[in-house]
Amino acid sequence: MRHFAGRERRPVTRTEPLRGRMEPGAEARPGQPHREIVLSQSVTDSSPRGHGVADLSGRRIAHGVSVRIAYVTESFPPDVNGVAHTAMRVAEHLVSRGHEPLIIAPEPASGISYPDEKFDFPVVRVKSIAIPCYQELRVGLPGPRVRAAMAEHGTELVHLAGPFVLGAGAARAAKKMDLPMVAVYATDMPAYARLYHAGRLGQAYCWSRLRRIHNAASRTLAPSTATGAELHAHGIERVWLWARGVDSMRFDPAKRSARLRAELAPNGELLVGYVGRLAAEKRVELLADVARLPGVQLVLVGSGPAEAMARRVMPTARFLGQRGGEDLAAIYASLDVFVHSGPHDTFGNTLQEAAASGLPVVAPAAGGPIDLVKDGQTGFLVEPGDGAAMASAVARLAEDPALRAAQGRAGRQWMLGRTWSAMCDELIGHYEAVLAAAGTLRAEASA
Repeated sequence: MRHFAGRERRPVTRTEPLRGRMEPGAEARPGQPHREIVLSQSVTDSSPRGHGVADLSGRRIAHGVSVRIAYVTESFPPDVNGVAHTAMRVAEHLVSRGHEPLIIAPEPASGISYPDEKFDFPVVRVKSIAIPCYQELRVGLPGPRVRAAMAEHGTELVHLAGPFVLGAGAARAAKKMDLPMVAVYATDMPAYARLYHAGRLGQAYCWSRLRRIHNAASRTLAPSTATGAELHAHGIERVWLWARGVDSMRFDPAKRSARLRAELAPNGELLVGYVGRLAAEKRVELLADVARLPGVQLVLVGSGPAEAMARRVMPTARFLGQRGGEDLAAIYASLDVFVHSGPHDTFGNTLQEAAASGLPVVAPAAGGPIDLVKDGQTGFLVEPGDGAAMASAVARLAEDPALRAAQGRAGRQWMLGRTWSAMCDELIGHYEAVLAAAGTLRAEASA
């Protein structure tokens, strides 16, 4: 049974769509400066115990039937972000289950190599342009190549990952081809519009565009309860909950490195780390109070346009740049506490990676972190935008090694059930339901 703010909710399965909205609660938890989040109605259960409980009729695509799925994503490797990482894991899983995915993604910047030939699935690249305020990010341009690629592939279902520009073009193509669509909401574009000075008109435009794209799909998958409720409140229909997985074999406390700890904390400091993009929406400047705590060494992993600002406000922090693979896994495991400052994350892959690495997590009580941090058990949730509250939570963990260890163990144990295999099988269940419904509609139309 899931609980929200002390009120018992009936268990639900993925056969029931998300409804309701998020409201601030009246009480804060003892010793914590944030407001609780109350969900007004039940949502789709994406916890491990909820996997596979829905008895979906129709086409059993997970059992011996190969389906051709066009996965249209706004970001893909060599990009390093949650959307790109999820695309890779889903495509790999679909191949392992006998399906035939086709990735349609933006081309990287000129001169940057990309690993498409190494994959066990085809990748079609479309022309892209850089975002003026964030040159590292590319926007794929829709055009006839998208529809041609889907036609050549023999696509039977279209997956739109974080659709906004390229995904919008793919949605139009899919509609013309009479293909069922699943749209996955991944990036809080209205918040980005506000952060990057587009104002209220920019936010309104983003929501209008998102409504058109997502309401054309048979089903929208939201990564967290808070995000799903926000989508519903802004007029997006047929919203369901689908979380992300974590590789708890790669991200493992056993990879803790004494050599790395000696390098980063030569005087035995408490190592507190952040992993992610260094960009305006991540609010990394809020970690300045953490960096000033006595006996604490702040470590930041990642890159982006806000790096120069972050270095100015946190001169004592260690900046390790972009890391990946086993190198990143060792860094996580060698930390003592993980901090996340951004209030606009719809999910938070790095929070799961940190928890799987045995770290207590301190994060804002907003968006994805609400679902990923059990306040007081696997870390602490604090008021969004409050750097002092974040530093206070870190200081509490610094003073109490036993609490730190207990929260780390609890987080690790929780993550063991949130595998990519389980989450991707749940995604296949959503595909299955959409294909079954499309088949029923076509049969009724031809009757």
